[in-house]
Amino acid sequence: MTITYVLSGFAVGLLVGLTGVGGGSLMTPLLTLIFGINPAVAVGTDLAFASITKTAGTFAHRFRNTVHWDIVKLLCFGALPAALLATLALSYFGALDKHIGQVIRYSIAFSVILTVVAIIFRGRMQAWISAHPERQLQGRNLAIATISCGAVLGTLVTISSIGAGAIGATLLVLLYPRLSPAEIAGTDIAYAVPLTALAALGHWWLGSINWELLAMLLLGSVPGITIGSLAARSVPEKFLRGLLAATLTAVAAKLVF
Repeated sequence: MTITYVLSGFAVGLLVGLTGVGGGSLMTPLLTLIFGINPAVAVGTDLAFASITKTAGTFAHRFRNTVHWDIVKLLCFGALPAALLATLALSYFGALDKHIGQVIRYSIAFSVILTVVAIIFRGRMQAWISAHPERQLQGRNLAIATISCGAVLGTLVTISSIGAGAIGATLLVLLYPRLSPAEIAGTDIAYAVPLTALAALGHWWLGSINWELLAMLLLGSVPGITIGSLAARSVPEKFLRGLLAATLTAVAAKLVF
């Protein structure tokens, strides 16, 4: 089983490197469906996994000056309090309770479907918002919308560990269409570090992190992400994203039914 976890970490890391889609949408359903891990433990372990891997990514983007820290601050204003409230709610209702586990399972499915929508329609949404500059938010309204999106993402990420990748990046594209793809990626990764770290701390407090499992996943994911990133240019992006969207749709259906 140890080798299987390492290989799973490698496979997820490879796909993340190839597609840029957050590992949560892949790793959490994998742990829940294939390995039968308790949904809360799968979420907590993946959050710890994400906080470590995204920290390394943030340093790289900071070196390249592709992080907008003012946007990161606004997202965190919404995301961190929401993550804290979601953690307290899980504590109150019992994160490891069987019925709450089913709720978490459904929230994972919902987040996976949102990720699929983000993967498929992100380009079209970006084209629409670019073609209608009058619809773009400015000033105080933009700040409020950013904080609100942060709150939604903070709740989703804490409950399902999914949302900080494709969903977060898509929201940034809609709110800040003038940012380059590298700036979208850097800002999305940077705000996710404190969010996933706080959410992971909350799950550690709840007792829903498997540290041995985390170590095995990291052992496989580091070389996987490296190889995937190097090979990304040689694989058709549309094919990969289409395959990923189809796979995630099947995963969401399996989680619900």
